[in-house]
Order: sequence, then C-alpha cells, then structure tokens
Amino acid sequence: MTLITVRTPGRGLHDITPLVAREVSGDGLVHLFLQHTSASLVISENADPDVLRDMDDWFTRHVPDGDPAYRHADEGPDDMPSHIRAALTQPSLLVPVRGGRLALGTWQAIYLFEHRTHPHTRRILLTRL
Repeated sequence: MTLITVRTPGRGLHDITPLVAREVSGDGLVHLFLQHTSASLVISENADPDVLRDMDDWFTRHVPDGDPAYRHADEGPDDMPSHIRAALTQPSLLVPVRGGRLALGTWQAIYLFEHRTHPHTRRILLTRL
C-alpha cells in the first residue's frame, strides 16, 4: 500500500494521473481510496478543459455554498456542500493496469475533485491488486 499526498489549491478538479501512474507496474488493478469526506475521486475527460469547468459549474449550481437549508456549517459556508458533493461522486476508484500502465481510455484522466474553497492536503491510499 502506498500513500499519495496531494496539496490542492482549493475547489476544482486536479489531475493526479501522473502521481498514480508512477506507482503502477505489471498487470492487474490499482485501487485508490481518498481518506476525506469533503473531496472525491473521479475519472473524466482530459482533452477539453471546458469539461472540468462545466462539471464544477454544475455542482456550484446544484449544491450551492451557504444554502440556509443546511444545518451543518461548522467550517464555513462550503462545509456541508462539500460533503454532499463528495457523496454524489465517490471516495474510491478501481483502475485496470496493463503492461505497467494505467489502462485508461484515450481521453481519460484521474482527478482529485476538491470541494472545499481553500487549499487542503489530501491523502489517497493506493493498493495494487
């Protein structure tokens, strides 16, 4: 098992594919598990940056910061929305490995989706299967 640490600049999708790719070899699977409840992992397109912007914009519209309906706001107006966004996505991914390379599709990349507005240090456990 390997621990990958990522320092995010704040909200948005951050490509972690190169960090994961350094840790794979042979054939099999790699399991990634994010040890946080206000960020998530996603596989998405890596060719057109508008895809990432549109995804982030969708979450902004549908899970807004500071909604007065939220009871939980211990760490600010982005606290509860971050938990909802993480629940709508996922804390883990399973990715095939073939010939020592991630077997992602042509336009795919692995992203850490930071849901908080401020920088955070995130921990991802990587297990080779």
